[in-house]
Amino acid sequence: MTTAADREPAIGRLPMTVPAPGLPERVTIYEVGPRDGLQNEKALVPTDVKAAFVRRLVAAGLPAVEATSFVHPRWVPQLADAADLVALLESDDQLGERARDLPVLVPNERGLDRALELGMRHVAIFGSATETFASKNLNRTLAGQMEMFEPTVARARGAGLDVRAYVSMCFGDPWEGAVPLEQVVTAGRQLLDLGASQLSLGDTIGVGTAGHVTALVEAFAAAGVGPDRLALHFHDTYGQALSNVQAGLRAGVTTYDASAGGLGGCPYAVSATGNLATEDLVWLLDGLGIEHGVDLDALVATSTWMAGELGRPSPSAVVRALGGDRAQSPA
Repeated sequence: MTTAADREPAIGRLPMTVPAPGLPERVTIYEVGPRDGLQNEKALVPTDVKAAFVRRLVAAGLPAVEATSFVHPRWVPQLADAADLVALLESDDQLGERARDLPVLVPNERGLDRALELGMRHVAIFGSATETFASKNLNRTLAGQMEMFEPTVARARGAGLDVRAYVSMCFGDPWEGAVPLEQVVTAGRQLLDLGASQLSLGDTIGVGTAGHVTALVEAFAAAGVGPDRLALHFHDTYGQALSNVQAGLRAGVTTYDASAGGLGGCPYAVSATGNLATEDLVWLLDGLGIEHGVDLDALVATSTWMAGELGRPSPSAVVRALGGDRAQSPA
């Protein structure tokens, strides 16, 4: 006989949908877990586990899953298996040829060469809004990073690839402190002018707040860059990520970067603790009635499984709340 204790409670499994006026009807979630989420892991994650992670995220309905980075292994040893991972994904029955549509990060022309050899169709570059971080992360000045990116973007676009651009330290820098809005806009405009189709604005150390988000999006609009060309990439270091998403939604931004299970941080900025968890973002969007196309059950199960592979609990609040009885074995 089924008792009340055996039945799954109706409350708490999904948020009540209460739309708010003036928000977008649909957003795109750009999943960065396999690349940004895993790059800072000290213990090497097996390539087949990474492949299962990517496959499950795609199956959960995420429209863009950034699979890896063609960075030199000395910089990020965790991603030294980038080519092997792509080959494994291409051999997968579920992905096959579609694996080439997964975006990958390319730090420079050498990284682009590797992406082109494998037939990848979407690449991303990673710039900085501050002088210090450009030096520490890219060994370049602010101007020098643009000189490095120019031939990379030109060759990628010439080969028919889509190019996304990240710009980090948009809301604060651990060495330089507050970053002027106009400095961020200048760096961002330069990346777009090189030929990037979208600009992701990164709160790399998680210090941004809602009013700051609004002001930055407005500053870009004043410089001729509308919210349709922007994405927002928040870290939850100070618990502000979801509040910042709401500010971005009100400002008209419809693309948000997130990492399954809240994995990740930046290996070059010690205070950059976790990315915004994709599950937490999905819960917020569901509550607001904003479409996104992601299966929350499948996503929670994936992050619960990955937390087990990494040997520690997920930092995502939604995964912690729902994960115990939604875990599944990898497909």
